[in-house]
Amino acid sequence: MSYGFGGMIEKLKQSPKTIVFTEGTDPRILEATSRLLAGNFLKPVLVGNEEAILKAAEEAGYNVRGAEIIDPQNYDRFDEMVEQFCELRKSKGVTPEQAKGILSASNYFGTMLVKMGVADALLGGATYSTADTVRPALQLIKTKPGNKIVSSCFIMVRDNSIGENEVLAMADCAINIHPTEDDLVEIAGETAECAKVFGVDPKVAFLSYSTVGSGKGEDVDKMRNATAKAKEAYPNLPIIGEVQFDAAVSPRVAKTKFPDSDVAGYCNTFIFPDINAGNIGYKVAQRLGGFDAYGPILLGLNAPINDLSRGCNAQEVYSMAIITAALV
Repeated sequence: MSYGFGGMIEKLKQSPKTIVFTEGTDPRILEATSRLLAGNFLKPVLVGNEEAILKAAEEAGYNVRGAEIIDPQNYDRFDEMVEQFCELRKSKGVTPEQAKGILSASNYFGTMLVKMGVADALLGGATYSTADTVRPALQLIKTKPGNKIVSSCFIMVRDNSIGENEVLAMADCAINIHPTEDDLVEIAGETAECAKVFGVDPKVAFLSYSTVGSGKGEDVDKMRNATAKAKEAYPNLPIIGEVQFDAAVSPRVAKTKFPDSDVAGYCNTFIFPDINAGNIGYKVAQRLGGFDAYGPILLGLNAPINDLSRGCNAQEVYSMAIITAALV
């Protein structure tokens, strides 16, 4: 598997985690669950009707007998869950009857399992939208102390010419449409910490169409100001900006465009000015650059909650489960 996964699996073998899958009957989830059970380093919890899940697994040819199956319609701690949910949502005036209806949906039910400590992490979105995964997490898990936003990054992995793996982090490509300067600072810090999980020594570039004043405009000012704030917030993190992508990754270009920096030309963690640039950028790297893309990995929450693409395959579910649990 790609760089970093071996270390994550070893970490999980030492301290196995429990991960909730909100779509328990989905064949991709069942295949990934079967593989995880065989590896014996993660404890899957499948949300749904037990009979339906076991029937779907048998029809698809996957052995999930070692997984815990929890049915929202038949959960012995459901009343306790409803009580906690009402307390968490009391500012919205949610009644117990309303809570029971909301918690019958597996995305909310699974998120409450994490909130109650039944599970350490959650992976959803095989059939749900990103919003349907993020919304319960924001309402129930909430952001870490000191964090104001939830953001995301993609970890990009590619084999190089000498058989090693090149690993990059890109953010925010999926959540924040128009991040402010302060949002970008938070995104940079969270992305750098995520990159470290993959063995990356983060060198951060705040990307722009300008390199240290070569261009003008509000977008340039935003990235320049965000860079200055990030340097103050994370004094031990190598950070450059505002910088064009070529000067961030090419030592030859950096000598011309950013000659006074020993970070320029060697960056591996990229902060984009907005979701347009970020989403386009990671997909260009994936489709034309030959990188495998892992994510979006949600950042800034009190517990690891991650979202799958509805077009994902079982291998992506398996990989994202490992990543999600390793972030605990």
